[in-house]
Amino acid sequence: MKKIRIHLFVMFLMPSLIWAQNFENLSEKIPMDDDVKVGVLKNGLTYYIRNNQKTEEKVDLRLVIKAGSILETEEQLGLAHFMEHMCFNGTERFPKNTLVDYLQSIGVKFGQHLNAYTSFDETVYFLPIPADDKEKVNKGFEILEDWAFNTVLTPEEIDKERGVVLEEYRIGLGANKRMMSEYLPQLMYNSRYAERLPIGKKEIIENFTYDKLTSFYEDWYRPNLMSVIVVGDIDVDEMEKKVKKHFSKYKNPKNEKPRQTYDVPGHEETFVSIVTDPEATATNVRVYFKESTPDTPTKSLGDLRDNLVESLFSTMLNNRLNEKANEANPPYTYAYSFKGRTYANNYKAFQSFAMTAEDKQLEALQVIMEENARARKFGFTLSELERAKSQMMSGAESRYKERDKKKSSQFVSAYQNHFLNESPISDAEFSYQAYQAFIPEISLEEVSQKAKDLIKRQNTVVILTGPEKEGLVPPTKQEVLALLDMDESELTPYQDSELAESLIRTPIQKGEIEQVETNEELGTTTLSLSNGAQVHILPTDFKNDEIMFRAVSYGGTNLLSNEDYKEVQWALGGLNEAGVAGMNTNDLNKFTAGKRAYLRLSMGQTTETLSGGTRPKDLEFFMEMLYAYFTDLNFDEDAFNTYKDKQNSFFANMSAMPQFYYQEQFYGFLLEDNPRFNGILPSAEDWDNTSY
Repeated sequence: MKKIRIHLFVMFLMPSLIWAQNFENLSEKIPMDDDVKVGVLKNGLTYYIRNNQKTEEKVDLRLVIKAGSILETEEQLGLAHFMEHMCFNGTERFPKNTLVDYLQSIGVKFGQHLNAYTSFDETVYFLPIPADDKEKVNKGFEILEDWAFNTVLTPEEIDKERGVVLEEYRIGLGANKRMMSEYLPQLMYNSRYAERLPIGKKEIIENFTYDKLTSFYEDWYRPNLMSVIVVGDIDVDEMEKKVKKHFSKYKNPKNEKPRQTYDVPGHEETFVSIVTDPEATATNVRVYFKESTPDTPTKSLGDLRDNLVESLFSTMLNNRLNEKANEANPPYTYAYSFKGRTYANNYKAFQSFAMTAEDKQLEALQVIMEENARARKFGFTLSELERAKSQMMSGAESRYKERDKKKSSQFVSAYQNHFLNESPISDAEFSYQAYQAFIPEISLEEVSQKAKDLIKRQNTVVILTGPEKEGLVPPTKQEVLALLDMDESELTPYQDSELAESLIRTPIQKGEIEQVETNEELGTTTLSLSNGAQVHILPTDFKNDEIMFRAVSYGGTNLLSNEDYKEVQWALGGLNEAGVAGMNTNDLNKFTAGKRAYLRLSMGQTTETLSGGTRPKDLEFFMEMLYAYFTDLNFDEDAFNTYKDKQNSFFANMSAMPQFYYQEQFYGFLLEDNPRFNGILPSAEDWDNTSY
């Protein structure tokens, strides 16, 4: 018998909740997390400081500025982004290249750790610093201070940086940027956002006068538009003193420019943008149902509850879209919907997205619009709602149990969103209790009503993007508009399927544990089973609510002949698509809703592997799933053909990407005499020669 080695990494549960919150008064404000210190200096600068010992001897610093390309004048297009470059180019304390040189000397790598970005409404600088030495932390604050107020903007340095920014401009003008510049004017119709892409304009970057960059820096890099965020293995009071020391002395301009916000006007007409590019590597469909008024921040318990209703709606709609992706001849590789921001921070839209085969855009759009219309017309079923509630509660429970394992970057991002958008920053206990209080009592009628509230024909924008190639004819605007005017009278309500009661269809034969061994050095316990398997168990404290699993046996594709290998090489990944215990993928997804248990089959050259994970609460269910994967894997030709279709859609244009083309040519040359080499990516001919 082939011996199988199984590894279990076991994480233990956290204690239960120790306090309660009253959620009956929906007008009550969402409380702020007491573990974060939030303050505002006299000059208006906001700071957030939190101790997080999860990241030992490390501190994450971030400078957030409420200023981006939306504030540029016509003579400054691209200078918000140019200013970001200048901050890394040299400051008063760190002239020329000494800034990057110093940071790399203490292990902070440019791009990987040290970074920044410029968007329409904000510019953000990331600076992770080792906290094992107070001098390094002091230097970190000096760098933030210099970025904010003491960047060197001499004519010589500005002119040197023009070439760097122009090269980034050239490289950045790939297919996605080119297509975006075409559809953005319709998506952000009649608004300033359509005219303020952060990359700017080439002729302005080449020719702007020095005073234009200096005035942008002086106008918008000011304390009352800034936030400093400090999270890590730190003393909070000590860090607060550093913030005050480095940032209190700076003043806002005497005649400061007002920091305006800009509207995104509504429109009755449905806009359609169909954009192709020779270098596009994916074919996508996007539908935006834009809101006609600015978004209001989530501040009260009622706002939070309404967000949960929206989340339940999106979860149920996405579950339906996932089912369509698993049907025969799927319309898309994957699709999802959500309510989120457009390019404007203060405007949201209900958005549907699908990645499709290059000739299936209209088919994918039709399915998206039909499922939106079905939800709007008929609502949802009680069984769908219960599954969605289980999914959301399962995620909330895991987040609560992992509350002391959060990375500093997660806290920093939350505080950044609070500063920019007034997003709530409540603690883990409150968030979990909010889910417990609100989710169970949200009604089917409320969630179904969300479809009517969010999916409307006003302010609708449809965007189709994909490759431009010979023989491929993109859809027309008339075809898209005709599809949107569908006859909804033929729609029928969603029909849920009946599920099996168990993953176990045949009696389990009892085995025995024949030997137990411990390894004190590794901390493992090894069980030798009567069927020849060995189970290695290692308790850890890395996570509180996770069990990681892997089963390995020796063998692999090296045992196959060259002929057999060519027939099954691309088929191996499709084994997972058939489901187990007589349940197809869709039924299995429904059956496991609210549980956290997953498994994947794979085969390498020398091994076969089952890898997956679960949590302590679902361990018994996971073991049943494991047994089913070993003994009751389905054989399903239709599921495999669906897998092939999705793989073809995904990989169809990957070879157009330079890195994949390079790899294909390189390994094709290197392995041209290897009878088992069959390319990096499967072709249509490869799939035709595949035997499931």
